[in-house]
This record gives sequence, C-alpha cells and structure tokens, in this order.
Amino acid sequence: MPTPKQDCELLIREMLPFAKRMLSDHGEFYPYGGMMRADREIVHVGAQEAGNDHPPSQPLIQTLQDYFCDQARSGGIVASCIIFDVLVKKPGGDQKRDAIQVNLDHRDDYSVEVVFPYQLGQNSISLEEPFALPGNAQIFTKTLA
Repeated sequence: MPTPKQDCELLIREMLPFAKRMLSDHGEFYPYGGMMRADREIVHVGAQEAGNDHPPSQPLIQTLQDYFCDQARSGGIVASCIIFDVLVKKPGGDQKRDAIQVNLDHRDDYSVEVVFPYQLGQNSISLEEPFALPGNAQIFTKTLA
C-alpha cells in the first residue's frame, strides 16, 4: 500500500508536465488541479470563471479548492493537488523568484506545498531544486464526532 507521500508524488509526476509545457509555450498558465480517486485513478481538473477569458488566479484556486473539498466529503478522492504560478522567496533568499507551487492534500493527514522555482528561456523552462513547506490541510478536514 503506497504511503500518502508516495500518492502525492505520483500526483506531482502526472500533473507538473502541463505547467511546464504551458510556461514553455506561453510564458504563463492558469491554476489547475488533479485528484486521485479512491480507485487510484488520477484525473486532471480545470476551472474557469464564466464570462471571463482572463480571470485572476485566486477565484480559480478557490473554485478548485471547493470542488476538491466536496469530493473529499463524499469519500470520492484520496488526494488532491492545486497548481499555480507564484512569486516566492527561496528559503534563505531575499529575492522573489518565479515558481510553480503545488499544494497537495491527502486524506491520511498529509499536506504539503511543493515549490519549483524556474527560469524561462526561449521556448524552454528550467526548473530549479524544489523546496517544501507545511501545507494548510484545507481539503480533508476532520469532523467532530
């Protein structure tokens, strides 16, 4: 049986290439996500804002989060991830850098934010060493008995 960390690593391996491709081809991407169903099938999930072809990121992130929370409450998923573009300071650094942030949550009390700093080249992207931060565990919330 895979560990929660292994499930989340599988989600990253499946979901990250889309962000890399969009950054390489277009220099940007809108937030998107993925989930691992109870049968371990991985599903890609997008979000949109009605009537807005260029929505800000935060409403899309909230839409994805709400959807994954509903899926978690119904027992339909074991893990989720939300992927978005950020400016972030690396630990020990003082300069903000472009990065891909992957917020991962697993039903077995595992939550982490993995950040992949990157540099864009001419139709290419170079990922630097990622770093991880504790997650906020916003998808799989415990209910009081």
